[in-house]
Amino acid sequence: MTTATTFPPHGRLMTKLTAIGPYLRQQHSSEGHFFFDCLSSCISAKKAPEEREFWGWWLELDATDTGFEYQYYFGRFDAKGEWKKEALPAKHVQAVQQTLDDFYPKLTGLLEKEFELTLSASKALKEATLGSAA
Repeated sequence: MTTATTFPPHGRLMTKLTAIGPYLRQQHSSEGHFFFDCLSSCISAKKAPEEREFWGWWLELDATDTGFEYQYYFGRFDAKGEWKKEALPAKHVQAVQQTLDDFYPKLTGLLEKEFELTLSASKALKEATLGSAA
């Protein structure tokens, strides 16, 4: 006999996900879908703050029957506040990858340990699976 997975209320998940770092974008999240991003590396600090662009990543979590699956992307956060999927310049790869590597254990710790929910890569994921040994 299998037991159904019990998800915490959406509001509680939002609160807990917000607490693990400055990554959750509440305005892009909804019931069963969460959007995270990180502006890891400024492209040009010489520009006015409102005109600055960044290299970074974004990650989307979608609910499944037993927890969540994720997909993530690398790219440029432009001056309009939109993500553009682009190859990272070599000098920014390490900084961007490090912020994603720092975030992932926090996410798994919360979902798997605190809420006993699964976290797995989406079948559509084009990048490397997170948390696997390099």
